[in-house]
Amino acid sequence: MQIPGEVKFIVCVDSSDECKAALRFACMRAKNSKGSVCILYVIEPNDMQHFAGVEKVMEREAEEELETICEKVKEKGNYDFTEFCFLEVVPPFIEDGMEKCLKKDIDEMTIVPYFLYPGKKVKIAVADAMKYQKDTKIKFLVSKPMTMHKKLVDLVDNRIVSALEENEISLPKDKVDVLIIGHGSMDPNAGISINYIVEELRQTYKNVDRCYLEIEEPNIEQGIGSCQKNNPEVLVIVFYFLHEGAHVKIDVNNDLKPALEKSNLKKTCVTKHLGVDEKMIDLIIERAREVENAN
Repeated sequence: MQIPGEVKFIVCVDSSDECKAALRFACMRAKNSKGSVCILYVIEPNDMQHFAGVEKVMEREAEEELETICEKVKEKGNYDFTEFCFLEVVPPFIEDGMEKCLKKDIDEMTIVPYFLYPGKKVKIAVADAMKYQKDTKIKFLVSKPMTMHKKLVDLVDNRIVSALEENEISLPKDKVDVLIIGHGSMDPNAGISINYIVEELRQTYKNVDRCYLEIEEPNIEQGIGSCQKNNPEVLVIVFYFLHEGAHVKIDVNNDLKPALEKSNLKKTCVTKHLGVDEKMIDLIIERAREVENAN
C-alpha cells in the first residue's frame, strides 16, 4: 500500500544515455520529496526461452555423464545396481533417488557423496539420505567424498597432459605452469581440498596455483594476473569441475576470456572438466570399498 503523500518514480532501464539521465533525475526528485524509485527492466521472451533451452541441454549433458559413470561403476565394481541423484537445482533429487533404491531387493546400500569439496553440502546430502534409515531394514553405508585422494590428482594430471597433447605442445612438465579454477566456497574445508591438489601437482610442474569462479579470492582475473608474473612458456588452465554445466560452459569463460585478452601470456590451453574418466570410476569404487570392507 502506498503511504499518503509518498511519490514513486518509475524508470524504464536500458543502455541508453537518456535512461542514465532519467535515473539520475528520478533519484534526485525522490531524495528531495522523500519518495522512492522503482526500476523496470524488460527482457524479451525469446531471449529467456533460448537461455532456458541451453540450460536444459546442459542439465541433460550432466545427467548423461552420471548415467555413464553409474554404468561403469556397476560393471567394474560388480554391483547389483547403481543410481544417482542431485542435492539441488534439478531432479532426480535425494528423495527420488532414495525411494527408487529402497524398492530394490537388497540387504545393504553404499551411499557415495559425489562432491569435489567436503563441507556443508556433503553433510546436508548425507543427512537427507540417512533420514530414510529408520524406515527400512536395508543397512546404509556412507563413504567419504571424492576429496583428498591421489587418484583425483592423477585425473587432473591426465587432463593437463591431454590438453598439452591436443594443442601439440611438447614441453617437459617442469617447464609447464598450471592454474586450477575451482568454484569457490565459504567453507574452509573446500580450500584445504583444492590446496591438496595444488601441492601435489607442484611436485611435478613448474608453477601451480589456484583461483575461484566466485565467493572467494583470488578470482579468475587475479589468478591470471598472478600467473603472468611467472612469465610462463605455457599456462595450462584446469577446469576443476565435475560436470560441464553452466559454470564451465558460460560462467568461467565469461570471466576467463577477458582476463586472457588483457594478459600478455605467450601460450595458454584449457583442459576439459573432470567428467567421465576411468580414474574417477576407480575413485568412486575405492571410496565405496573402504566403507564396505570396514563393515
